[in-house]
Amino acid sequence: MERHLILEDGTVFSGQGFGAPATTFGEIIFDTATSGYQETITNPIYDGQMIVFAMPVVGADGIHAEAYESTTPKIRGVVVHDLAEVSTNRQRRMNLDRFLQHHNIPGLYEVDTRKLIRHLRETGPQKATIVDVVDDHAVDQLVATVLTNKQVQNTATPKAYANPDHGFHIIVIDFGLKHGILRVLGDYDANVTVLPYTTTVDEVLTLDPDGIILSTGPGNPEDLPDSVLTLIRVLQTKMPLLGLGLGHELLALANGAEIQALPAEYHGMNHPIQEIISQQLFYARQGRGYVIDEDSLDGKKLFVTHRDLVDGSIQGIRLRDNPAFSVQFFPDGAPGPLEANGIFADFFETVADYVQKNS
Repeated sequence: MERHLILEDGTVFSGQGFGAPATTFGEIIFDTATSGYQETITNPIYDGQMIVFAMPVVGADGIHAEAYESTTPKIRGVVVHDLAEVSTNRQRRMNLDRFLQHHNIPGLYEVDTRKLIRHLRETGPQKATIVDVVDDHAVDQLVATVLTNKQVQNTATPKAYANPDHGFHIIVIDFGLKHGILRVLGDYDANVTVLPYTTTVDEVLTLDPDGIILSTGPGNPEDLPDSVLTLIRVLQTKMPLLGLGLGHELLALANGAEIQALPAEYHGMNHPIQEIISQQLFYARQGRGYVIDEDSLDGKKLFVTHRDLVDGSIQGIRLRDNPAFSVQFFPDGAPGPLEANGIFADFFETVADYVQKNS
């Protein structure tokens, strides 16, 4: 069945529908990764967004039980050039079409995604809708739609839960936590407790953690309440702290820096990052719509640890007087590459030093 993608600027792209036959609205962005479509679709950072995949063929791997980044995808739509059936040696796996049907998410294929992505690079993220018929009513509905800014509230856990083990006790503050972070913490035998972002300092310190992680998450960090920044300012003085993605942006805001929206969001893998102190180059997964304004950094509080080699933007910061640091990229490698996993090794080395000094 032919369906249509209407952009807020009036541009229309047509294709064949798959997934759910629903009409949907969301912010449309594109992802340049060449693999890992399931991890991308289930990543909570895409709450309320439609994803255009640059890879020419999507769907051949089916849906894997071990590749979920959250139990329920929060995206509003999927746009691809070519939709593949599950390959013959994987027939027992659910295919992408049925997966999207199950979660009431519509998709489009046979779309000129190269043209669409070029257009989005020029115009930046904008509202979009997937509909059966292009008419004035559909356009009016799109224009009148107000997208939510409550993405963190939609994705983060409302209650604390544990992922126990026998290693260091790590508190993860959940702003839209992806499962890949928990998998890596499991590799370090961490005794993990996940807390909602509405938690208080007393609730954190009562659990006697050895370290804190500020998770990834969706949306604009400035939409979160000031209480989150107050929480970070206190915790960063108490014990080792690591911010990831949205957590990185929040650490910057908590220490007086400012955040700017990117003209076109960056979503993809194999993105070149350089660690400044060692000059080491590695590749990492990116998923960001914001960047730290370098002119706003207080050099007496913070210094830059990592840079993006494509646009020179800040990819990592560290506090001068406290054992707290953060990175914009995703070091958990879900989906890959795995080269950025050293960020977790640095964090656990800092945690070990902290525990030894305070034992």
